[in-house]
Amino acid sequence: MASDTQSKLQLVHAHIRAFPDFPKKGILFRDICPILKDPAALKAVIDLFEEHVRKNYCHVDLIVGLDARGFLFGPLLAQRLGVGFVLVRKKGKLPGATVSVAYDLEYGKAEAEIQEDAVIPGQKVLLIDDLLATGGTLFAAYELMKKQQAEVLGSLVVVELKELNGIDKLRPLSVFSLVQY
Repeated sequence: MASDTQSKLQLVHAHIRAFPDFPKKGILFRDICPILKDPAALKAVIDLFEEHVRKNYCHVDLIVGLDARGFLFGPLLAQRLGVGFVLVRKKGKLPGATVSVAYDLEYGKAEAEIQEDAVIPGQKVLLIDDLLATGGTLFAAYELMKKQQAEVLGSLVVVELKELNGIDKLRPLSVFSLVQY
């Protein structure tokens, strides 16, 4: 099983491209689009996430995906686990009554929101996104879940950029990443 996990991790890693100086000079952008284009690589991501969740959490009610790339992996994982999926969107993108939190970006501020009835107090949730950089977006989602009185079990990301120390902002929330740079 360990060699199967290793081969899946190698497949995922091989499908992440690096683009220097994007979106601005000095940034090395990690692109997960090749994972989405390759069915085996995408399956490997979901397999690895599913294996981690089943091994570490006895009960999960919802997968909470972050706008927009958490929407790519979250529903697939939720379906595998037989649980629901909830969207965390940028402000103004969801109909009906919403709950929001403001958070800081490298270059300004933003707001994230969910529909008011998306999460019931006490539900056990896992957050999912493609990448952990500075931790701002995942922290905002964590704050939204706390506002809704959900129990946040942890978070899952495909890529973690360790040098940006985003994990420090998320403590004590656990972060599981498939690939670290």
